[in-house]
Amino acid sequence: MRILVLSFYFEPDLCPGSFRNSALVKDLSKKLTKEDVVEVITTEPNRYHTFSVSAPKKEATGNIRIHRIPLPSHKNDIFGQCRAFVSYTLGVLKVTQNQSYDLVYASSGRLMTAFLAALLARRKQAPLYLDIRDIFTDNMRALYFHSPVRLLLPLFEQIERFSVRSAVRVNLVSPGFIEYFRKIDSAKTFRVFTNGIDQENHYDFPDQCHSEYKEILYAGNIGDGQGLHRIIPSVANRLPSSWRIRIIGDGGKRSLLEIAISGLENVILVAPVPRYELAKYYRAASVLFLHLNDYSAFEKVLPSKLFEYAASGKPLLAGVKGTAATFVRDNIDNSAVFPPCDADGCLKALETLRLGNTPRHSFCESYQRSYITDKMTEDIIDLCRNPLEK
Repeated sequence: MRILVLSFYFEPDLCPGSFRNSALVKDLSKKLTKEDVVEVITTEPNRYHTFSVSAPKKEATGNIRIHRIPLPSHKNDIFGQCRAFVSYTLGVLKVTQNQSYDLVYASSGRLMTAFLAALLARRKQAPLYLDIRDIFTDNMRALYFHSPVRLLLPLFEQIERFSVRSAVRVNLVSPGFIEYFRKIDSAKTFRVFTNGIDQENHYDFPDQCHSEYKEILYAGNIGDGQGLHRIIPSVANRLPSSWRIRIIGDGGKRSLLEIAISGLENVILVAPVPRYELAKYYRAASVLFLHLNDYSAFEKVLPSKLFEYAASGKPLLAGVKGTAATFVRDNIDNSAVFPPCDADGCLKALETLRLGNTPRHSFCESYQRSYITDKMTEDIIDLCRNPLEK
C-alpha cells in the first residue's frame, strides 16, 4: 500500500496544518506495515518569514518518506503565496512523476492543495481523501471585497467544486462547514474530524501567578482573519493600569498592528517562538485571548487555537461568533465570548472571567488529538482498502 500525503505545512513548521498532519502521518505509519509507504510531499518551513528553522529536504523514518520542496522567500501576502504554491506544485509533479499510489490524501486550508491533489488523483487513478480546513472562496468574498482579486472568485468556485466532487471522502474540520459544502455535493456524506489537543498542550499551572501585571495573551497568526489591529488598540486604551497585553506571532497584518499600537506601553509584541517555549508564556498569562475579524465567512469557522487554549486551563476570552461562539459557550468552562471588534464588549466579558486555573478534564479527553487522529486514519485506510465505497 502506498499513500501520498500532500500538506503545504508539516513539522517543524508552526501552524495548525503542520500540527494536524504531522500527527496524522505518524498514526498512519503505525497502522500500516513496514512494506507500506506513506509518502509526504510538503514544503521547507515557511509559515513565518521571521521564524527560521531548518529541516532536511528528504527524510526517511520507517515507512515514512518526506520530501520538502524549497520555496522562494515571501511574507504571506497573496502574491507571495501564489509564487510559493507554483514552486510547490512543480516540486510535487517532479516527485510523483513516475510513481503510482493506492490513495491520495490532501489537507487544504487555501483550496489549491486540494485542487492539486484532485488533479493528481485523477492522473494516478487513485481515490482521493480531502481534509478541508477552511472555506477559501468564502474568505475571498470577505477579505478581498474591494480588491480586483475578487474578480477571480468565479474561477475559484469552479476549482472548489471540481476538488470536492473529485474526492471519494471529504472531512471538514468545522461542523459549520457542512451546509456550505452540501450545496456543492449533496450526495456526499461529510466527515467532521475537528482539530484537537496535543499531549504537549496539557499544562499543569499553579492556581495563582504572582506578577506585577495581569496579562492578556494572544499567541498565533497576525493576519486580516484575526483582525487584531481592529481590536487591540481600543482594548489597550481602556484597560485598567494593572493589566497588559502580550501578542506572540507574525503574519500579513503585523506591520499594521505595530502602527496601531505605537505609543501604547501596555502592549508587548513578540516574534514567533518554538512550540515548546509557549508554556512559559501561558504560565505567566492571566487570560488567553482569541479573536476573529468581523466577517460573515468566519461564522462557520472553529479555530484550532480554541483547543490549545482550553487545554491550558487558563480563562479564555474569545471575540468570535457563529459556530465558534456556540462551541465556546457549550464546551469550555470559565470562558467569555464577545462580538468581534467590540472593545466595550471585550472589557465587559473580561470582567466575568474567574482568574486562576480551571481544569477541563472532560473537554481534554473528548478532543484529544490522538483520539481524533485515530478515527481519521482508520477512515483513510478503510478507503484505501475499499476505494469504491464512500
